[in-house]
Amino acid sequence: MDILLEGGLEGKGGDVIINSPVPRPSLESLEFAKEAGLAVVIGTTGLGPEQIERVKDLSKSARCVFSPNMSVGVNVMFRIVQEVAQVLGPDYDIEIVEAHHRLKKDSPSGTAVSLGELIGKAVGRDFGKVGVYGRKGMVGERTKDEIGMQVIRAGDIVGEHTVLFGGIGERLEIIHRAHSRDNFARGAVRAALWVVNQPNGLYDMQDVLGLKGTKK
Repeated sequence: MDILLEGGLEGKGGDVIINSPVPRPSLESLEFAKEAGLAVVIGTTGLGPEQIERVKDLSKSARCVFSPNMSVGVNVMFRIVQEVAQVLGPDYDIEIVEAHHRLKKDSPSGTAVSLGELIGKAVGRDFGKVGVYGRKGMVGERTKDEIGMQVIRAGDIVGEHTVLFGGIGERLEIIHRAHSRDNFARGAVRAALWVVNQPNGLYDMQDVLGLKGTKK
């Protein structure tokens, strides 16, 4: 199997396009893949609602893995935090802390937002309504339903995400730390090897890793 990196599409000699994490080229790559009969792997986190709908529409006629994070470890984390949230229940407060390098432009990270949305869904809450981004001043007592989101930007931190479940007398923390960007590339290649043998449709890394099929 041959892999095309976004930016090298002119050769048209590959089987799968792996796209860089930039919104506009992601859609262009998917449109190209549809016309050329190729598969595509997209790791972009900056797509808006209309662009996401466009991805869904194009994927009806193309094979596409679309995931906010290509790391295998992060995607296992996605699965674990949902199950932990369900088991612990409403008596545990939920906080998400993410840290990245000083040059990162978006805040919070797409991965952190995905964690909040998945956890919210697992406990029956709308993260868009209960998410609290940072705190300052006399904000009052923490509400029972809120899911906190804290952001750190410093130095050359590749990526770190922590989900904290705080109860009375104990806390549980689930942490993923990326030591280099190589793990994102390895995950993208794994996705490419998988999606090339799939029928047309929109997939994510949970599909690639077989995690959806193991859910009870």
